[in-house]
Amino acid sequence: MSSRGTEFSDDAVVLRNFKSGEADRIAVLWTREHGKVRVLAKGSRKAASKLGGALDPLSIVRVNLVQGKGDLYVTRNVAHLHALTTLRSSYQRISAGYAVVEGVDAIPLDDVADEGIFDLLLRVMLSLDDLTFDPTLVPAAFFLKFLAYDGSEPLLEECAGCGSPGPFFAFDAGVGGVLCGSCRRGTALTPDTHQLLVRVLGGDLAGVLRETNPAGGTELAHLAHAAMENHLGKKLKVARMTPTIHPVNHE
Repeated sequence: MSSRGTEFSDDAVVLRNFKSGEADRIAVLWTREHGKVRVLAKGSRKAASKLGGALDPLSIVRVNLVQGKGDLYVTRNVAHLHALTTLRSSYQRISAGYAVVEGVDAIPLDDVADEGIFDLLLRVMLSLDDLTFDPTLVPAAFFLKFLAYDGSEPLLEECAGCGSPGPFFAFDAGVGGVLCGSCRRGTALTPDTHQLLVRVLGGDLAGVLRETNPAGGTELAHLAHAAMENHLGKKLKVARMTPTIHPVNHE
Protein backbone atom coordinates (compact mmCIF):
# COMPACT_ATOMS: atom_id res chain seq x y z
CA MET A 1 0.00 0.00 0.00
CA SER A 2 1.01 3.64 -0.40
CA SER A 3 2.65 5.45 2.48
CA ARG A 4 0.66 8.04 4.30
CA GLY A 5 0.23 11.28 2.39
CA THR A 6 1.02 9.76 -1.02
CA GLU A 7 -1.63 10.41 -3.64
CA PHE A 8 -2.59 7.73 -6.15
CA SER A 9 -5.41 6.81 -8.53
CA ASP A 10 -7.18 3.50 -9.03
CA ASP A 11 -10.26 1.96 -10.60
CA ALA A 12 -12.85 0.69 -8.13
CA VAL A 13 -16.32 -0.74 -7.59
CA VAL A 14 -18.26 0.81 -4.72
CA LEU A 15 -19.51 -1.84 -2.30
CA ARG A 16 -21.36 0.34 0.22
CA ASN A 17 -21.24 3.68 2.02
CA PHE A 18 -22.42 5.17 5.28
CA LYS A 19 -22.67 8.57 6.97
CA SER A 20 -19.77 10.03 8.94
CA GLY A 21 -20.02 13.17 11.02
CA GLU A 22 -22.35 15.95 9.93
CA ALA A 23 -21.46 16.20 6.25
CA ASP A 24 -19.10 13.39 5.30
CA ARG A 25 -19.53 9.88 3.96
CA ILE A 26 -17.31 6.80 4.17
CA ALA A 27 -17.36 4.41 1.22
CA VAL A 28 -16.01 0.87 1.03
CA LEU A 29 -14.43 0.12 -2.35
CA TRP A 30 -12.82 -2.84 -4.03
CA THR A 31 -10.02 -1.38 -6.13
CA ARG A 32 -8.08 -2.92 -8.98
CA GLU A 33 -4.58 -2.39 -7.56
CA HIS A 34 -5.09 -1.88 -3.81
CA GLY A 35 -7.78 -4.39 -2.83
CA LYS A 36 -10.48 -3.41 -0.37
CA VAL A 37 -10.22 0.13 1.02
CA ARG A 38 -12.29 2.50 3.15
CA VAL A 39 -12.56 6.01 1.77
CA LEU A 40 -13.57 9.26 3.45
CA ALA A 41 -15.43 11.64 1.14
CA LYS A 42 -15.31 14.95 3.00
CA GLY A 43 -18.39 17.15 2.62
CA SER A 44 -20.02 14.69 0.20
CA ARG A 45 -23.42 15.01 1.90
CA LYS A 46 -23.55 18.76 1.29
CA ALA A 47 -25.86 19.85 -1.52
CA ALA A 48 -23.06 21.65 -3.36
CA SER A 49 -20.56 18.78 -3.15
CA LYS A 50 -19.18 17.48 -6.45
CA LEU A 51 -18.73 14.09 -4.81
CA GLY A 52 -22.48 13.82 -4.11
CA GLY A 53 -23.65 10.53 -5.58
CA ALA A 54 -20.29 9.64 -7.10
CA LEU A 55 -19.73 6.96 -4.47
CA ASP A 56 -23.14 5.29 -4.62
CA PRO A 57 -23.03 1.49 -4.23
CA LEU A 58 -22.58 -0.51 -7.46
CA SER A 59 -20.76 2.38 -9.16
CA ILE A 60 -17.64 1.75 -11.26
CA VAL A 61 -15.32 4.69 -10.70
CA ARG A 62 -11.85 6.12 -11.11
CA VAL A 63 -10.87 7.52 -7.74
CA ASN A 64 -7.97 9.66 -6.51
CA LEU A 65 -6.94 8.82 -2.95
CA VAL A 66 -4.58 9.98 -0.24
CA GLN A 67 -3.83 7.66 2.65
CA GLY A 68 -5.00 9.11 5.95
CA LYS A 69 -5.07 7.69 9.46
CA GLY A 70 -4.96 3.94 9.91
CA ASP A 71 -6.73 2.12 7.07
CA LEU A 72 -8.79 5.14 6.01
CA TYR A 73 -8.14 6.97 2.75
CA VAL A 74 -9.33 10.43 1.72
CA THR A 75 -10.73 11.02 -1.76
CA ARG A 76 -9.75 14.01 -3.86
CA ASN A 77 -11.79 13.22 -6.94
CA VAL A 78 -14.18 10.53 -8.20
CA ALA A 79 -15.23 9.96 -11.82
CA HIS A 80 -17.74 7.41 -13.13
CA LEU A 81 -16.29 5.01 -15.71
CA HIS A 82 -19.64 3.46 -16.74
CA ALA A 83 -23.13 4.93 -16.52
CA LEU A 84 -24.82 1.56 -15.78
CA THR A 85 -28.21 3.02 -16.73
CA THR A 86 -29.75 -0.40 -17.47
CA LEU A 87 -28.64 -1.79 -14.11
CA ARG A 88 -30.01 1.21 -12.22
CA SER A 89 -33.37 1.12 -14.02
CA SER A 90 -34.25 -2.36 -12.72
CA TYR A 91 -35.01 -3.30 -9.12
CA GLN A 92 -34.15 -6.93 -9.90
CA ARG A 93 -30.76 -5.97 -11.34
CA ILE A 94 -30.00 -3.65 -8.43
CA SER A 95 -30.93 -6.38 -5.95
CA ALA A 96 -28.65 -8.85 -7.73
CA GLY A 97 -25.84 -6.31 -7.59
CA TYR A 98 -26.31 -5.79 -3.86
CA ALA A 99 -26.20 -9.55 -3.27
CA VAL A 100 -22.84 -9.72 -5.05
CA VAL A 101 -21.22 -6.74 -3.32
CA GLU A 102 -22.34 -8.06 0.07
CA GLY A 103 -20.32 -11.19 -0.63
CA VAL A 104 -17.28 -9.17 -1.69
CA ASP A 105 -17.64 -6.88 1.33
CA ALA A 106 -17.44 -9.96 3.58
CA ILE A 107 -13.86 -10.53 2.41
CA PRO A 108 -11.57 -9.16 5.18
CA LEU A 109 -9.96 -5.74 4.86
CA ASP A 110 -6.35 -6.92 4.86
CA ASP A 111 -4.49 -4.56 2.51
CA VAL A 112 -4.01 -7.32 -0.06
CA ALA A 113 -4.49 -6.31 -3.69
CA ASP A 114 -6.39 -8.82 -5.81
CA GLU A 115 -7.01 -7.72 -9.38
CA GLY A 116 -8.75 -11.02 -10.14
CA ILE A 117 -11.57 -10.24 -7.71
CA PHE A 118 -11.87 -6.75 -9.17
CA ASP A 119 -12.17 -8.21 -12.67
CA LEU A 120 -14.88 -10.65 -11.52
CA LEU A 121 -16.78 -7.82 -9.85
CA LEU A 122 -16.43 -5.57 -12.90
CA ARG A 123 -17.83 -8.31 -15.16
CA VAL A 124 -20.79 -8.71 -12.81
CA MET A 125 -21.68 -5.02 -12.98
CA LEU A 126 -21.35 -4.94 -16.77
CA SER A 127 -23.43 -8.13 -17.09
CA LEU A 128 -26.17 -6.60 -14.94
CA ASP A 129 -26.09 -3.59 -17.26
CA ASP A 130 -26.60 -5.82 -20.33
CA LEU A 131 -30.22 -6.39 -21.34
CA THR A 132 -29.32 -9.65 -23.06
CA PHE A 133 -28.47 -11.19 -19.68
CA ASP A 134 -31.13 -12.21 -17.16
CA PRO A 135 -30.01 -10.96 -13.72
CA THR A 136 -31.62 -13.77 -11.71
CA LEU A 137 -28.62 -16.10 -11.54
CA VAL A 138 -25.87 -13.48 -11.63
CA PRO A 139 -25.20 -13.65 -7.85
CA ALA A 140 -25.07 -17.46 -7.93
CA ALA A 141 -22.73 -17.40 -10.92
CA PHE A 142 -20.47 -14.88 -9.19
CA PHE A 143 -20.32 -16.94 -6.00
CA LEU A 144 -19.34 -20.05 -7.96
CA LYS A 145 -16.76 -18.19 -10.05
CA PHE A 146 -15.32 -16.60 -6.91
CA LEU A 147 -14.97 -20.01 -5.24
CA ALA A 148 -13.19 -21.34 -8.33
CA TYR A 149 -10.88 -18.32 -8.42
CA ASP A 150 -10.12 -18.68 -4.71
CA GLY A 151 -9.18 -22.34 -5.08
CA SER A 152 -12.40 -23.78 -3.62
CA GLU A 153 -14.25 -24.82 -6.78
CA PRO A 154 -16.81 -27.53 -5.89
CA LEU A 155 -16.28 -31.02 -7.25
CA LEU A 156 -18.87 -31.71 -9.95
CA GLU A 157 -17.59 -34.69 -11.94
CA GLU A 158 -16.98 -37.11 -9.08
CA CYS A 159 -18.43 -37.70 -5.63
CA ALA A 160 -16.79 -35.41 -3.06
CA GLY A 161 -17.18 -38.20 -0.51
CA CYS A 162 -15.90 -41.35 -2.21
CA GLY A 163 -14.76 -40.29 -5.67
CA SER A 164 -17.33 -42.33 -7.60
CA PRO A 165 -18.37 -41.02 -11.06
CA GLY A 166 -22.05 -40.75 -10.11
CA PRO A 167 -24.94 -40.54 -10.49
CA PHE A 168 -25.19 -37.68 -7.99
CA PHE A 169 -28.08 -37.02 -5.65
CA ALA A 170 -26.93 -34.28 -3.28
CA PHE A 171 -24.65 -31.30 -2.82
CA ASP A 172 -22.86 -30.34 0.39
CA ALA A 173 -20.86 -27.12 0.64
CA GLY A 174 -18.96 -28.34 3.70
CA VAL A 175 -17.77 -31.48 1.92
CA GLY A 176 -17.01 -29.50 -1.21
CA GLY A 177 -19.24 -30.72 -3.99
CA VAL A 178 -21.69 -33.29 -5.33
CA LEU A 179 -22.39 -36.59 -3.58
CA CYS A 180 -23.51 -39.99 -4.77
CA GLY A 181 -26.39 -42.06 -3.37
CA SER A 182 -24.18 -43.76 -0.78
CA CYS A 183 -22.60 -40.52 0.48
CA ARG A 184 -25.60 -38.21 0.10
CA ARG A 185 -26.03 -35.50 2.71
CA GLY A 186 -26.78 -31.80 2.64
CA THR A 187 -29.13 -30.58 -0.10
CA ALA A 188 -30.89 -32.68 -2.70
CA LEU A 189 -29.50 -32.23 -6.21
CA THR A 190 -31.49 -32.61 -9.42
CA PRO A 191 -29.91 -33.47 -12.79
CA ASP A 192 -30.98 -30.04 -14.12
CA THR A 193 -29.14 -28.22 -11.34
CA HIS A 194 -26.06 -30.37 -11.74
CA GLN A 195 -26.02 -29.52 -15.43
CA LEU A 196 -26.30 -25.79 -14.64
CA LEU A 197 -23.38 -26.06 -12.20
CA VAL A 198 -21.29 -27.72 -14.90
CA ARG A 199 -22.22 -25.07 -17.47
CA VAL A 200 -21.49 -22.10 -15.17
CA LEU A 201 -18.06 -23.40 -14.17
CA GLY A 202 -17.30 -25.09 -17.46
CA GLY A 203 -17.38 -22.13 -19.83
CA ASP A 204 -21.04 -21.62 -20.73
CA LEU A 205 -21.88 -18.90 -18.21
CA ALA A 206 -23.02 -16.45 -20.90
CA GLY A 207 -25.39 -19.08 -22.28
CA VAL A 208 -26.89 -19.70 -18.84
CA LEU A 209 -27.42 -15.99 -18.21
CA ARG A 210 -29.16 -15.56 -21.56
CA GLU A 211 -31.84 -18.05 -20.50
CA THR A 212 -34.91 -17.00 -18.54
CA ASN A 213 -35.82 -19.27 -15.62
CA PRO A 214 -33.65 -22.25 -16.66
CA ALA A 215 -34.63 -25.58 -15.09
CA GLY A 216 -32.81 -26.00 -11.79
CA GLY A 217 -32.09 -22.28 -11.43
CA THR A 218 -33.69 -21.79 -8.01
CA GLU A 219 -31.79 -24.74 -6.58
CA LEU A 220 -28.55 -23.48 -8.16
CA ALA A 221 -29.00 -20.14 -6.41
CA HIS A 222 -29.52 -21.89 -3.09
CA LEU A 223 -26.46 -24.12 -3.50
CA ALA A 224 -24.16 -21.31 -4.61
CA HIS A 225 -25.32 -19.10 -1.75
CA ALA A 226 -24.71 -21.86 0.81
CA ALA A 227 -21.27 -22.59 -0.66
CA MET A 228 -20.28 -18.92 -0.49
CA GLU A 229 -21.46 -18.63 3.12
CA ASN A 230 -19.54 -21.76 4.03
CA HIS A 231 -16.39 -20.39 2.39
CA LEU A 232 -16.64 -16.98 4.07
CA GLY A 233 -17.85 -18.33 7.42
CA LYS A 234 -20.50 -15.62 7.40
CA LYS A 235 -24.21 -15.31 6.63
CA LEU A 236 -25.18 -13.27 3.58
CA LYS A 237 -28.51 -11.57 4.15
CA VAL A 238 -29.15 -9.92 0.78
CA ALA A 239 -28.71 -13.06 -1.33
CA ARG A 240 -30.98 -14.97 1.04
CA MET A 241 -33.73 -12.39 0.47
CA THR A 242 -33.70 -12.61 -3.34
CA PRO A 243 -36.72 -14.32 -4.95
CA THR A 244 -34.66 -17.25 -6.30
CA ILE A 245 -33.64 -18.42 -2.82
CA HIS A 246 -36.09 -20.93 -1.43
CA PRO A 247 -35.60 -23.84 0.96
CA VAL A 248 -34.79 -27.07 -0.86
CA ASN A 249 -35.87 -30.43 0.50
CA HIS A 250 -33.11 -32.42 2.18
CA GLU A 251 -32.75 -36.15 1.76
